[in-house]
Amino acid sequence: MVPVVFVYEHPHLYTPIDRKPKEVHWRDLRRVRNVVTNGRASVVVDVWDEDWSKLRYVLLEGTADVLEAGAEHDHAIALLEAKYPQYGELSLEGCPVIRVNVEHRAAWTAR
Repeated sequence: MVPVVFVYEHPHLYTPIDRKPKEVHWRDLRRVRNVVTNGRASVVVDVWDEDWSKLRYVLLEGTADVLEAGAEHDHAIALLEAKYPQYGELSLEGCPVIRVNVEHRAAWTAR
């Protein structure tokens, strides 16, 4: 499992392949290879708390692809930059984005 930043705008989840230091080219990252190879992705979004009665998660699954340019790519970048102020210093301009077309959701809560 790889922790990722993301933004959700129904019915899509977007996660960037940003410029953080990597040992390999972004196309060679396992999560990218998996998307390109099978066209599907699963993402778990969880809330963790010391108080285990507050634990919960949602599993999102669907078709996936990589956006490298275009109007939807630019829209996804704008959504991500609005959600994460850190991208003010680490620009996502020119970074590819994984798009997951969410087809299935499963949720769990400790309550």
